[in-house]
Amino acid sequence: MPTSAKLVAAVWFALMGWLAANAHIPALGESASFGRFREITALIGLICGWRILGGQVGKGYADSIGTGLKTSIVLAFFAVLGFSAYQMVGEAMRMHYDGPMGAMLGWVELMMANAKNMATVGVLGVLIFAGVVGGPLAEWTWRRWK
Repeated sequence: MPTSAKLVAAVWFALMGWLAANAHIPALGESASFGRFREITALIGLICGWRILGGQVGKGYADSIGTGLKTSIVLAFFAVLGFSAYQMVGEAMRMHYDGPMGAMLGWVELMMANAKNMATVGVLGVLIFAGVVGGPLAEWTWRRWK
């Protein structure tokens, strides 16, 4: 059921997903193609904010900070998972892997490399800020407009 807290959490994490993707772009290098990287990460943030944070409001401000940080972690995980899968499919089309198992192992290797590249001050700062501010913001919205 749509609530004001779900809407605020979804919009907040969509914005923070876009900012985190924007902070991650310098780590990708100049030769990387960005495509719809920011927009897809914002969509992942929107879904995570709506489903995770928006659905768990009403437990108090202290718990909302933890839930906000959990939402940031899930956002980062699914962004790395999705974009690593996209990279793996591209490499598989160029016959980089020997078979399906090699492609799956390559996907995990790409996830590890992308997570390592993502661990910059800018990206981590945005994700921590998103969780610490977004949780209480959704909680406040829920209390204000039940």
